Amino acid sequence: MNTLDRRSLLAALALAGAGGVSTLALAKSKAPAARKRPPNFIVVLADDLGYGDIGANGSRAIRTPNIDRLAADGLLMTDAYASANICTPSRAGLLTGRYPIRTGLAWQVIQANDTNGLPPDEVTIPEVLGRDYVSALIGKWHLGHTPPYWPPTVQGFDLFFGLPYSHDMKPLSLYTAGKGVEFTQEDVDMVALTRRFFARAGDFVETNQSRPFFLMLALTAPHIPLHPSKEHAGHSPAGDYGDVVEEVDSELGRLREQLERLNLQNDTYVIVTSDNGPWFEGSAGALRDRKGGAGWDGGYRVPFVAWAPGRIPAGSRSNAITMNFDLLPTFAALAGKPLPKGLIVDGKDISAVWQKGAASPHDALILFDNEKVAAIRTDRWKFVARSYYREYDLPLARIGANLLFDVRSDPSEDYNLATRHPDVVKDMRARFDQYRQTYEPLGRKKEPDRLPGGKTLP
Repeated sequence: MNTLDRRSLLAALALAGAGGVSTLALAKSKAPAARKRPPNFIVVLADDLGYGDIGANGSRAIRTPNIDRLAADGLLMTDAYASANICTPSRAGLLTGRYPIRTGLAWQVIQANDTNGLPPDEVTIPEVLGRDYVSALIGKWHLGHTPPYWPPTVQGFDLFFGLPYSHDMKPLSLYTAGKGVEFTQEDVDMVALTRRFFARAGDFVETNQSRPFFLMLALTAPHIPLHPSKEHAGHSPAGDYGDVVEEVDSELGRLREQLERLNLQNDTYVIVTSDNGPWFEGSAGALRDRKGGAGWDGGYRVPFVAWAPGRIPAGSRSNAITMNFDLLPTFAALAGKPLPKGLIVDGKDISAVWQKGAASPHDALILFDNEKVAAIRTDRWKFVARSYYREYDLPLARIGANLLFDVRSDPSEDYNLATRHPDVVKDMRARFDQYRQTYEPLGRKKEPDRLPGGKTLP
């Protein structure tokens, strides 16, 4: 420590002892700044974690002190969306930076007997980051489990340790693949799976601490069936679901401790989010509907916490509209990497949102239900174009219904304001027609809209 630093520290300690500065404030003032090196990126992607399942978003039944602490020391985004309301297309959107319908994976989820997957010519986050980075996918893939879509190392990852698809599908095995790693297949111990995923992630971080890395930790929790570990079983008032979420939170605390022990916290962006809204358990908070629920926010709007000391100001909060496909262009910008030439990237660089509290770069976000435009979200407004009722999939916008919600004042989408704002309805209808004509022909199924009674719309 040089003389100036020593004098500054002694003066600050004296002031702290006199009650002028807290020890915590002193520690924060001396926190090391980010070094001049490409940053690491860690994406912790929960499976079916609801918007209302973390304390930072108002959960009372489930305790998530470590996620809440990441939010308090970083950024909480309140209006972050997944690129689909179900698993496979959402993951495709996240990894490619594109609306999933462009990748051919917008229709339902890949089943165990399916042979489709993420096309090899799609460009993923690890491929954009390039050979300067070492990349790992630990956890659930669900983007194709037959060649040429399998294993995930064909899409730029150097290491894969995880499952081919959701853990409620059979047959199920745990695989390891990668450069210099023997391709192995083993039985799955569901009770130990979350712990094993985090342990392997920790090994990856430890091994690659001296070079830039990208880690996608794609958990199976809290997707049902639920398998809480012995250490957490029976502890949460939210039942097995709460036990599983609290286990994830506990492991996240250990991951943070490891980054701080290795002095990597100032070189790393940690993102905690979910692939879509909650399914049969979990909370969407004040949001309407759940996973797979057509155009309502409960299926798409997800928890989103970003932590990067020295890069993202502590205590930040943003209601900028964003989507998980923004991660690819944002990571590329932060790493100084160009986007693929000649490829349409729908995501936007949101690094200024994270670092400076900037407004969203998106004029609007499109929410798809399978291959249909289900809703449109702008900064203030939400136009719902599709919903379900009993056995009916209702193309509301196409049959003349106008459902317009001011989601800034009515996040539950309870009160239709279409008659009060005809100008907004006109704009949203024009957007809907444009988006439907642009995107729906890209669909794989190209199913027509059906009305009750069997009539189809052109």
